[in-house]
Amino acid sequence: MTLDIYRRKRRFDRTPEPAGGPIRPPDDTGATPTTGRYVVQRHRARRLHYDLRLELGGVLVSWAVPRGPSLDPAMRRLAVQVEDHPLEYFDFEGVIPGAQYGAGDVIVWDWGRWTADPATADARRALDEGELKLRLDGEKLHGAFVLLRTGGRTARRDQWLLIHRRDGDAVAGWDAEDHPASVKSGRTNDDVAAGRRRRRRGTG
Repeated sequence: MTLDIYRRKRRFDRTPEPAGGPIRPPDDTGATPTTGRYVVQRHRARRLHYDLRLELGGVLVSWAVPRGPSLDPAMRRLAVQVEDHPLEYFDFEGVIPGAQYGAGDVIVWDWGRWTADPATADARRALDEGELKLRLDGEKLHGAFVLLRTGGRTARRDQWLLIHRRDGDAVAGWDAEDHPASVKSGRTNDDVAAGRRRRRRGTG
């Protein structure tokens, strides 16, 4: 795992995004190969998408989910794997300036913990093999999911599906766009873009 691609894409004298420090080994982050924190950021860049990030091996392993996660097992969401992000990106919320990579506004749409399926001994190996079954316990997302690789791998990104499994937390018709507020600040993307502050008022 490396942050080289992440850093090459960004000018940290022009963007408020964190450069990140040295990659810390899992023992320093409290993560294990089968559990850690997760965050989903709602990112209005050239196109709106949601960024799912799993804490694993000292970085945030990341996917762009164009239509956002869903609790509905019938809504199979495309998830495009992108470069690993630093752990310091976990609570990033703000505006990436124009002409910079990923220019647009970002909110912390959801956060919590992820845990691999009990049958998974090593989440990194499961990802390398193209299928990770996991549980999300956050403020908006709950229950069993699977990340399933569908396309050919390249050096920079992969095609995956993010699917909620059929369990007691599944909700038919559940759409991320019906829950627009940040779990960190209570703000929407419009609030962040306009520089407005708002007290946290639940998860929206």
